[in-house]
Amino acid sequence: MAACAGGMLFFGAMDTAMKAVTIDIGVVAALFWRCMIGSLMALVVFLASGRRALPRGAALRLHLLRGTVVAGMAVLFFWGLARTPMAETIAITFIAPIIALFLAAVVLKERIGKGAMMASALGLAGVAIIAGGRLSWLGGGGGEQQGVAQWPGIAAITGSAVLYAWNLVLQRQQAQVTSPQEIVLVQNLIIGFWMGLAMPFAGGMPGDQVLSAPLAWGLLALAAMLAIVSLLLLSFAYARAEAQALVPLEYSMFIWAALFGWLVFDETIGWTTLAGAALIVAGCWLVARQSRA
Repeated sequence: MAACAGGMLFFGAMDTAMKAVTIDIGVVAALFWRCMIGSLMALVVFLASGRRALPRGAALRLHLLRGTVVAGMAVLFFWGLARTPMAETIAITFIAPIIALFLAAVVLKERIGKGAMMASALGLAGVAIIAGGRLSWLGGGGGEQQGVAQWPGIAAITGSAVLYAWNLVLQRQQAQVTSPQEIVLVQNLIIGFWMGLAMPFAGGMPGDQVLSAPLAWGLLALAAMLAIVSLLLLSFAYARAEAQALVPLEYSMFIWAALFGWLVFDETIGWTTLAGAALIVAGCWLVARQSRA
């Protein structure tokens, strides 16, 4: 449980570093340079684990598919994060477990029960309330009314949550045929490959804009290290404790996002974000209860 809680803390810190760099040089360049640094770090971890063989067959196909899905997910997420407060971003992504339930029904032929229907309604209502506060449909308070120009960020984050749900299903399949060290290394390489193709059209060098070059490179290295540590901690946790004991700890990401957003970007939280997050978490709890039954 301590490893899971630490993983969530480090993921929140990684998002903070990536948001700063994304605002500075754009999402494609930020992801490309983070993956290049992360690939070197992950290679060290991979070799230190005593592994040498490269993935083949079914494992390689899963790596390619999941890496491509995660690449799209990351672009949408960090693009939206650069335009939306961190607490709201994380709250919206909480709908991913609900979406994953329906994807599992399609991919894994699982049955969808009444609880899942209610969970979906609660999750969608939560996203609507958060969006209402952000787009001034509701009196959000706390600095949330910032005009309709914010809707692209919310749409991108919602799309990222859909891809993240697909990623959860692929992650379950992938964990059965490969190791965490291999997953971390190959995922960095695949995402870096896709971002590299886009670099001539949307790339940039760290330090080109607002941030100084040493600070930008430092944040990228920090983000890469935090991402690897977080993934390894979560892999350690889920290998040693039941999912039903660990899943509630993943909602601590909302706390870290709110804290880091306030400390680093001076972001505030209104009642609509809190209410929407509560509804989404309630929906996820229904899914968890149904899965346990």
